[in-house]
Amino acid sequence: MCHVLIIEDEPLVAMNIEMMLSEIGATSFSFAVTEDEAVIAAHEHPPQLITSDVRLVDGLGPAAVRRIHEELGPMPVIFITASPHDCDPDDPSTTVLVKPVSSEAVTAAFHRMMPLP
Repeated sequence: MCHVLIIEDEPLVAMNIEMMLSEIGATSFSFAVTEDEAVIAAHEHPPQLITSDVRLVDGLGPAAVRRIHEELGPMPVIFITASPHDCDPDDPSTTVLVKPVSSEAVTAAFHRMMPLP
């Protein structure tokens, strides 16, 4: 079982990420379109994996991830963004993928970051 928090303000992109991840083993999802919504969603249902865009409707994905890590502890993150230069992956459990992202890239990142059951 793998719960994923998808932080993405473009609904079609969020649905595409959900579809790709559900096909490779993610079993449940929470969604957030702002920095604050992401932190709240993480507290309501702590994720095993986060995917995040950088620029959100309100706030920034990396700031949301930093807050979630500070409050809930570390967890793997896949940044999926058109602004990779605005990401500063600070640990090995972070991957940055550039939009438009392929299903192969998401699959590879997921398998690298999530332990097999």
